[in-house]
Amino acid sequence: MRFDIHLKRQYQAIAAYAGFILFLVGLLELMPSLVIPFYPHELSFSIGFIIPGSGLIFFGFILWRFFRPRQPVVLTVMEGGVIVLVCWIISCLFSAFPFMIISSLNFTQAVFESVSGWTTTGLSVIDVSKAPHCILFWRSLMQLAGGAGLVIIMLSAIAGPSGPGLSIAEGRSDQLVPNVRRSSKLVLKLYIAYVVIGSFLYFLAGMPFFDAINHSFAAFSTGGFSTRTDSIGSFNSPCIEIITCIFMVIGNLNFATAYLVLKRRYHFVFRNGELHLLAIIIPIAFISTLFGVAFALYPTTLKSIRVAIFETISAITSTGFSTVGYGNWNDFGFFILIILMLIGGGVFSTAGGIKQYRIYILLKSIQWRIKQVFLPRTAVIDKSVWMGELKKSITENHITQVSIYIFIYIICYVLGVAILTAHGYSLRSSLFEFASAIGTVGLSVGITQAGSPPLILWSETIAMFLGRLEFIVIIVSIIKIIKDLALFLRSK
Repeated sequence: MRFDIHLKRQYQAIAAYAGFILFLVGLLELMPSLVIPFYPHELSFSIGFIIPGSGLIFFGFILWRFFRPRQPVVLTVMEGGVIVLVCWIISCLFSAFPFMIISSLNFTQAVFESVSGWTTTGLSVIDVSKAPHCILFWRSLMQLAGGAGLVIIMLSAIAGPSGPGLSIAEGRSDQLVPNVRRSSKLVLKLYIAYVVIGSFLYFLAGMPFFDAINHSFAAFSTGGFSTRTDSIGSFNSPCIEIITCIFMVIGNLNFATAYLVLKRRYHFVFRNGELHLLAIIIPIAFISTLFGVAFALYPTTLKSIRVAIFETISAITSTGFSTVGYGNWNDFGFFILIILMLIGGGVFSTAGGIKQYRIYILLKSIQWRIKQVFLPRTAVIDKSVWMGELKKSITENHITQVSIYIFIYIICYVLGVAILTAHGYSLRSSLFEFASAIGTVGLSVGITQAGSPPLILWSETIAMFLGRLEFIVIIVSIIKIIKDLALFLRSK
């Protein structure tokens, strides 16, 4: 009986906090209507946002109003995971309605576009040259909110002991300051400042104002949705490409690292292992792409350098902007980009992929193991890395967790590639496209489009979802829901 009461209390809190998040998402879904006064001919499209947005606001308010805990309830990481999983699924489904109502996409296509937006992937089945401005803005807004994270948005508005469980569940366990709510507010302020500055710089560089806002949203969220068919390449501007590269690198940074940069605590920044890894990967990938691909394809040295550096940074930061197509790239170029997309960006950032931190830990563990062989048995090796201002001790259990995650990631990647090749796509195209989907990157060789088979779109949708929320959280949350449901039914 005591367990039933505890379970009921915890799930009431879960329902309440989920309701609060969904209420905020509903408000967010009404925001594209603000674009319509600037484009009066799109007035009829406002219904596509008002209906699902109002529905989420009402549903979220009811949950928060009737299930809000009167006393503080401490949520575990698993219970936080349930909230995150449920809210992301419902948000993605409701966010798909504007695409069905306005752009006439079917359910599969609309959900794909919605998930691609919220997970900051950037793969798209919409013809942006024909899409109305409100839809283009909605795509960018989803990426902006998805990059910040639904939980971060909520935690910045409310406080309580449930905070750590929620933020960790969404893959954001780093705190800029000890207080969870203050930390979340700082992340949002940092994020908003990035976007405002980015929009201004894009506008100064020659982008139309609407394009500047949308590309700023997509760059800092490492999302990659563009308002142009040829992405950043349509502007053919070295200045815009340089600005975008800077934005992509900033979006790739751990929020804690970005905060230390602003606080001018550079000695901690330069100790960051992810930055050490990035300082090695980018030059190697750039030189390899430049000499292995670009020089043979593009007419001038300057164009070759621009392409090599931009595509390298876009892939490693999992942003997905592009300046060229990849139809004439050789296998070596594909190999470089696939590796970069699988590695992905910084941990606790807006980027996707395996994450640079995990790759760094795996490489350090190999170094420690080799070093141990040549030392006496009693010798003690300092197994630690710097994370922000803290020196984190790395245990064997932590290394095992990292290894398991990477193994699961690779297994899912292989399964996805198998699905694509089974549909008749070439191996190199399948390796590229699914690395982009599961790494939430957004670069494409043409497999992903409105006419793609439904199984292709659903497999990529699931891959994007897993890649954004991370496999373990989703798996554990689903298992918890099933176990709690079984216990509840047995108690009846």
